[in-house]
Amino acid sequence: MTEQATGAPRPQPRPRHGGAQQPAPVEHVTGAQSLIRALEEVGADTVFGIPGGAILPAYDPMMDSGRVRHILVRHEQGAGHAATGYAQATGRVGVCMATSGPGATNLVTPIADAHMDSVPLVAITGQVASKAIGTDAFQEADICGITMPITKHNFLVTDPADIPRTIAEAFHIASTGRPGPVLVDIAKDALQARTTFAWPPVPDLPGYRPVTKPHAKQIREAAKLVVEARRPVLYVGGGVLKAGATGELKVLAELTGAPVTTTLMALGAFPDTHPQHLGMPGMHGTVAAVTALQKADLIVALGARFDDRVTGKLDSFAPHAKIVHADVDPAEIGKNRMADVPIVGDAREVIADLVVAVQAEHDAGRRGDHAAWWELLRRWRDTYPLGYDLPEDGSLSPQQVIERLGRLAPEGTVYAAGVGQHQMWAAHFIDYDRPATWLNSGGLGTMGYAVPAALGAKAGLPDRTVWAVDGDGCFQMTNQELVTAALNNIPIKVAIINNGALGMVRQWQTLFYNQRYSNTVLHAGPGEPGQTPQNLGTRCPDFVKLAEAMGCVGLRCERPEDLDTVIEKANAINDRPVVVDFIVHEDAMVWPMVAAGTSNDEVMAARGVRPDFGDGDD
Repeated sequence: MTEQATGAPRPQPRPRHGGAQQPAPVEHVTGAQSLIRALEEVGADTVFGIPGGAILPAYDPMMDSGRVRHILVRHEQGAGHAATGYAQATGRVGVCMATSGPGATNLVTPIADAHMDSVPLVAITGQVASKAIGTDAFQEADICGITMPITKHNFLVTDPADIPRTIAEAFHIASTGRPGPVLVDIAKDALQARTTFAWPPVPDLPGYRPVTKPHAKQIREAAKLVVEARRPVLYVGGGVLKAGATGELKVLAELTGAPVTTTLMALGAFPDTHPQHLGMPGMHGTVAAVTALQKADLIVALGARFDDRVTGKLDSFAPHAKIVHADVDPAEIGKNRMADVPIVGDAREVIADLVVAVQAEHDAGRRGDHAAWWELLRRWRDTYPLGYDLPEDGSLSPQQVIERLGRLAPEGTVYAAGVGQHQMWAAHFIDYDRPATWLNSGGLGTMGYAVPAALGAKAGLPDRTVWAVDGDGCFQMTNQELVTAALNNIPIKVAIINNGALGMVRQWQTLFYNQRYSNTVLHAGPGEPGQTPQNLGTRCPDFVKLAEAMGCVGLRCERPEDLDTVIEKANAINDRPVVVDFIVHEDAMVWPMVAAGTSNDEVMAARGVRPDFGDGDD
């Protein structure tokens, strides 16, 4: 089964710096020219960035490149998130560029975001001249030191001769093993100096050898546990998407008959509409998914890291389950939950080997009986489905908006979500049946991610429809990148789920702070009471006018009867970015929910009701 068959993005080819390939003739160039040539050779076709003093030498030869497109963003944070969206949507390495000092520090948030979500990213920053490093020179910042905890690796380049090798190594490190961000900081004088360029360079990474092939004995042990289990669950994380292993996962799930849960970072790894899919686990996961993990006797974790949003109170998580934990990063195994069978390896190779091993068990007459387990699972799924109430005053329900958005979108649409209530509703009420169609900031939870990430995804996949699903709070953090989208002919679509508040924080204030809404109302001034969406009058800002001022089409929808018409109008506009301001009810909440710090056994279904699991508690 090939990656093309599964719809998974094709990983970016490794840099061409080895084997029998003969080196190209040596060229005499500047360090800056060497940098651009190296980017061309590693296959970088798009760079998101902003020029400035220290990186300026690199921008001059970029004008002469016919293979590298530069997209001028409005803020370096936008460059980083756009590079992340590009990488998540295409499976290739995303590239962003910034100058020294504040330019580099503005990349810290997207670098940390990419680190948490294992996104292959290369951030290239200019640095002050090498003799000025350490003198507190103008626009100097120790960006290597600052980003050391949040990069997979970083480089400080002061010798122009090192540029080609460093770029090749950066792309190799970012895209292999557990993907992640790599920083390349280049001193200005290294960019200006004369040097030689030859390709491919000789790599020098003696300590970097990711393990991709799993140990056969561990695979056999895992297969044995799978066929012996009465209540198995496949707990699927984002590593399965990173490995392009969605086809193999489907084969394994159908072979074992086990239920599947996909984390927030793994939506689309297994079809949402597949009968074995229980939904997303965790703090706002489905009741069936959360409870299945709690009651399981075996959890097969594939490319997942037992994150606190999934486990809830860790010492009460899945108390009766044996754990098979497969991950390409050995540091993740046993970090939060001890594994009975640890497997280090690439998810695609692990799952493919598991399929063979489980089939061998079946051929030997050993097969699990999960009939009673599925009877319970179906009862939980049928009794506690995802749903929502329509507002009694006839206003728009945010869940209804997102559900219709998903139903009316063209096939293959990519969705990038911000962080908050709208993120959870987009995870719940849109079906993700294909990989790389759901982009979000999972680990870091970065507000402002959606618009620039959608821009990056659309730049990498220009023939696909890309919707950014954003909240009014998130949107106001990075909406300036709509100018970037308009001027660069990148026609993304933005759905603002506008409830006039920082919705998820407001939900917590409703539930845990006696409805004291301290500084979460976005449409009222200091000391003013919160207003309802029906009596706001003039909005500040007016998102329709703001969109139009930035070269986009601005639309607004306030009534359920207009919902489909407005969405269809937005879908029909493909020559400019479109922004739709959906005015929704402010009191909607995300259910189910597990309160922070509590056990997943305390999951609350719709309106905070504790489910009655009956026999499932046995």
